[in-house]
Amino acid sequence: MTNTIEELNTKFKSSNPQDVLEFLLNDKTKIVALSSSFGAEDQVLTHMMLMHDKNANIFTLDTGRLPYETYDVMDSTNLKYGIKVDVFFPQNEKVEELYKTQGINGFYESIEKRKNCCFTRKIEPLQRALKDVDIWVTGLRASQSVTREDMPLFEYDETFKVIKVNPLIQYSEEDVWEYIKENNVPFNKLHKQGYPSIGCAPCTRPVKAGEDIRSGRWWWENPEHKECGLHAK
Repeated sequence: MTNTIEELNTKFKSSNPQDVLEFLLNDKTKIVALSSSFGAEDQVLTHMMLMHDKNANIFTLDTGRLPYETYDVMDSTNLKYGIKVDVFFPQNEKVEELYKTQGINGFYESIEKRKNCCFTRKIEPLQRALKDVDIWVTGLRASQSVTREDMPLFEYDETFKVIKVNPLIQYSEEDVWEYIKENNVPFNKLHKQGYPSIGCAPCTRPVKAGEDIRSGRWWWENPEHKECGLHAK
């Protein structure tokens, strides 16, 4: 990939996600990986990538506090596509230290403590997962949150020192579910129980009709704070 970020955003401005992924996966000089939380968007990208390359790299972060339903869709995905999604866990000694310093549910007490938990359970494992990756594919969409409205298709992530690509950035929620239905893609059952966005069980709750789709994540915080650090602006 010899193009600059600006050139890539211009080149693929009107392209569909499949064209973007095909371009990425055809470049055998780069290691491309999708980070999946097994949410609807990531499931769409999993299907798209595996339809183009059955050996596409897909990994997930098991924080140790995921809902059972997330493990269920992980299993369904592995079985449907004949794969084994790579799993990265937090370091046990870091989790033990977290419990000693702020308790099991200390993340409810302050943004600082919540971000400490997110770092231990998500950020540090992601650093390891992306260590040898050149292109990081995510399921971010612009309409998901006020923190994501200005995210481009291609960007350079300064935190993880990797090119990040958001193929679904212009997708609507309707686009996502239409693709899932048309292609019989496995999805998390919690989506049908009022959970449009699913993270760790203690930090996720269902939302009411008409509410912002990210309002069920870290609901005790203001909207502008609702990122764990995986996708900092």
